[in-house]
Amino acid sequence: MAVTLIDVASAAGVSRSTASRALSGSSLISPETRAAVEDAARVLGYRPNRAASALRSNRSHLIGLVMNNLLNATFHTVAEVVQKRAAASGFQVLLCITDADPAREDDVLAMLGEHGVDGTIVIGSGRSAAASNALLAQGRAVVNLIRSVKGSSASTVLADDVTGARDATAHLVELGHRRIGYIGGTEDATSGRERFEGYCSALTDAGIAIDDSIVRKGPFSTEFGADAINSLLDAPEAMTALYAANHEAVFGILPTLVGRGVSVPNELSLICHEDMPWLAMWQPAITVVDNGAAQLANVAMDILFQQIKGSVEPDGRTYRIGARLVERNSCAAL
Repeated sequence: MAVTLIDVASAAGVSRSTASRALSGSSLISPETRAAVEDAARVLGYRPNRAASALRSNRSHLIGLVMNNLLNATFHTVAEVVQKRAAASGFQVLLCITDADPAREDDVLAMLGEHGVDGTIVIGSGRSAAASNALLAQGRAVVNLIRSVKGSSASTVLADDVTGARDATAHLVELGHRRIGYIGGTEDATSGRERFEGYCSALTDAGIAIDDSIVRKGPFSTEFGADAINSLLDAPEAMTALYAANHEAVFGILPTLVGRGVSVPNELSLICHEDMPWLAMWQPAITVVDNGAAQLANVAMDILFQQIKGSVEPDGRTYRIGARLVERNSCAAL
């Protein structure tokens, strides 16, 4: 015989309605009661009928999380925060990886709408305005995260990449560097545009001309990082510092520097954008721009839940999370 919600309530010593609210993540239920109900459900092997619940409440308790890749450490942090916040409120997360392919992204967003998700967080190509607006038109919550989307009516949460990049480059300038190389993303990505803007701003403020010969922009990939740093190291006139603004490229940059015997910071000062645990453990520990990944995810979830609950309407606003420079041992004065 199938285990019912009444069985779970009886085992937990609560009413059926209390058990139902506890399993749906209601904020009206105490943590102790929720834990007792969840333990009883686990022991009895109870699985709620989400399809029936969705028909009754017009809620699926599903959240979509759409990402370009799983290489980026910021995306890992976002996924962890979204999963924890969702589970604490009785939601399940559908994770979708698109490889930054706009067509695949549109297909994924349409699929999430067909599955009746209550809301979706999108870290995408920046070209999904029509697909995300279609979800909004269905009454579903949507928040764009880390990448802005031209024409999207959804709220957007971004890092302050301009300030972070300006601070990173200015730090190298203050150490006496004038030939500061740049490896960044493409112009069609928010981070690609804004980090290069911050880099240029800091150099201009210091009276240093932008030298295109030590600038490399390309896809968010390990292979691009390796190719870019090799070409910079092979250039006729050496750079003395590097701002690595393309996070995925860092996975190619650092091993290449080691393989070519480049001593950091003795021969090359280095700052990377976006932190991850092993950058602090690298030898030497790498100075980084911390983009506040956990804060970005939490603000996105706050907005998403507000929309799901109907307390706010999507308004196309952009929210910014400040960046900070974390100084370690990879930079030295000239």
